[in-house]
Formats: sequence, C-alpha cells, structure tokens
Amino acid sequence: MSQEDAVGSAAGSAETPAEVEAQVRRWLERGVIGLNLCPYAKAPYVRQQVRMVVSQARHLDGFLDDLDAELLRLRDTPPEELETTLLVHPTLFPDFFVFNDFLNVVDEVLQEHELEGEIQVAPFHPDFVFDGEPPEDMSHYTNRAPYAVLHLLREASVERATQTGDSAEAIVARNLATLRQLGLDGWSRLMKS
Repeated sequence: MSQEDAVGSAAGSAETPAEVEAQVRRWLERGVIGLNLCPYAKAPYVRQQVRMVVSQARHLDGFLDDLDAELLRLRDTPPEELETTLLVHPTLFPDFFVFNDFLNVVDEVLQEHELEGEIQVAPFHPDFVFDGEPPEDMSHYTNRAPYAVLHLLREASVERATQTGDSAEAIVARNLATLRQLGLDGWSRLMKS
C-alpha cells in the first residue's frame, strides 16, 4: 500500500468541491477528532463553528485572494459564530516542498493584515514530512490530510484550550504513540472504511 493511498485520497482524485469537502470531513472526523489528535477540535466542530472552504482558484494569486477573504472573515466574525476555518485546495500544491515554501508567503499575508498574534495557520498536506524524521514514520500523519489545507486558528482560542488541557508536548507524545500503534495499514482502513 502506498502512503498516498493511506492518506485517504490522491490529490485531484475527487472532482467536485463537494467531493473534496466530504473527504476532508472524513479525515477530520475519523482522524483528527476520532483519534483525538487535536483534543480541541471536537467542540467547535460539533457546535458547527468550523468553516470549510474548498478553493477553486486556478492560480496562486486566486488562492491568495481566497486566503485574504477567509482571514478577514475570521477576524471580523465573533468566535461563537465562527471559531476556525479550513481553507482547502485539491490541486494547486501537488508537491509538499512547494507548499512548505508557500507558508512563507502565508506569514507575509498575516503581517500585511496585522493578524500576527491574532490568527495562526497550521499546514496540512498529503505528503507532509517533518524534517529529520524517517520518511516512513507515522509522525508525519499528524499533519497529513487528503489535500493541501491551511487551518486558520484564533490564537486566543488556542491559548484558552492549552490552559485547560494537556501540554503541547503531552499531546504530541500521545499522538505519536497512537499513530505508531495504528500503523499505516490501520490509518488506511480508518480513512477508507
């Protein structure tokens, strides 16, 4: 089984935005929430405070326009209505390293909007790899999603959540243990079942 199969889909295999959203929801519900990889994800998801946007931009400039719009929407909407946003693009970033380099541009966009310290962006990608980890290590799956995803988070919400729960280090250690126990075959079954 390839690692691409284990993520839940190959980028571009779902054609419509509805299909892309369904696959991202499966990953979110079964992986992120189901395995408790992010202990803070369930509550806003259940309260329907998570916005998911599948960008159909054909070029990077269009995707940056989508990012601008979603950052400003998150900034201007009360948290009780909108807690967080997942901005997804199914085809624009087939190469992880290009996506990873693009995160520098994302940082610049946050600066342009003066949102540093207010909103942070967590990246996910089908081929996400942590520097220094073996390519086959399950640790990469903490940040692997069916498609390229920018998760826009309110810093205040992250701070509140970390004050009332486990430390970031404890969460990382638990996630690594969970994913390594599950293994690639287990992850693949979870995403496809």
